[in-house]
Amino acid sequence: MSAKSSAGRDLTQTAVLALLGRAGPMSRADVARELEISPPTVTAVVRRLVDQAMVQELDEEAPSRGGRRGQLIGLVGTAARAIGVKVAADHVAIVEARLDGSVHAAHTLEFDALAPEAAGRLASALRPFVEEQLEIPLLGLGIGVPGVVDSPDNGRVHAPTLGWSDVPLGRHLHGALGLPVLVENDVKALTVAEQLFGRGRRHRDFLVLTIGSGVGLGIVTGGTVYRGSHGGAGEFGHFPVDPHGTPCACGNRGCLEAIVGSAGLVRAGLAAGVLREGQGVERLQELADRGDHAAAAVYAQTAAVLARAVAALVTVLDPEVVIVLGEGAAAWQHWDRAFREGLIGAIPSPMDETPIEVEPWDDTAWAQGAAAIVLATPFDLSVPAGRQKQQVLARFHGQPIG
Repeated sequence: MSAKSSAGRDLTQTAVLALLGRAGPMSRADVARELEISPPTVTAVVRRLVDQAMVQELDEEAPSRGGRRGQLIGLVGTAARAIGVKVAADHVAIVEARLDGSVHAAHTLEFDALAPEAAGRLASALRPFVEEQLEIPLLGLGIGVPGVVDSPDNGRVHAPTLGWSDVPLGRHLHGALGLPVLVENDVKALTVAEQLFGRGRRHRDFLVLTIGSGVGLGIVTGGTVYRGSHGGAGEFGHFPVDPHGTPCACGNRGCLEAIVGSAGLVRAGLAAGVLREGQGVERLQELADRGDHAAAAVYAQTAAVLARAVAALVTVLDPEVVIVLGEGAAAWQHWDRAFREGLIGAIPSPMDETPIEVEPWDDTAWAQGAAAIVLATPFDLSVPAGRQKQQVLARFHGQPIG
């Protein structure tokens, strides 16, 4: 076989893997249709991938298109794995995720982001997980942080909530642990997971809105997560709402996060006499769940503020869907009506019909998102790979790393 035909075969094989990684299980006929290649070529490529234990036939059939229903094929989850880490101010959440996104193990460790040499302490905490010997190849380490990251490959972090300014986290962890490290803003990483494994798989243009202690935003346009010129796109929590409002951690006043985040809800609950000093957002939700009208009104008033801000995004970006995630989504029943009414009333038709989909929240989701930025690397053919991503790809294809 010539070098040219071998390269073409490898490119087709990569394209098939990328399609199954992005779109999920599908029939051979659908693969041929999506990639515009011949069915015999797909059959040959899939046979090689099955022999390599990268792809498997599933006990399911594709929906009929008028003819014989085809067998679904999908990725083998145990073909590769990644470790995902969500860094918070007082702890780190760690997961081991398989190629299909399934979480095999999850851990939470205490961590002080403000401590001296925090990056070194983080490397020490992660070393046992990285050095664990398993038969499943480890592609790399994904790190999600609540701040701005210049690029996943470079991994330089500015995260005021962690007390980090211009920290070369990616370079430090790569040097200390000796494997590929990709670093990303936690909401963008969560958006990658949503795109790869969640509801976002069905859409090319969508928004991920996270509510909890803060407010975050992931933007997917044309099937690509939008990062902005400096990696700071999606800092929606610092969208200015009230110039005379409560001071925000970013140094400005009246940011959306200061009103809609957990601390803002608690302040509103205290002002309304619903909460007493020392009580938190959990108590506010408990009261609202019991039918307390004053507690429910706090959520409704806050939801109206959030709706106006999201309306601006929908008007400008025209997404197919807005997906709501985060710890605060557990109380969405108290946000829902006021949010939808506020959104519909603030955006023009037909964008006022934009679906709002709320996903159940799992505490491992942040760390799963961090793992996803590694697991997505073999399936993302749109962005040239930097050095860290090249090393992930080399591991994925079983090549030696130089």
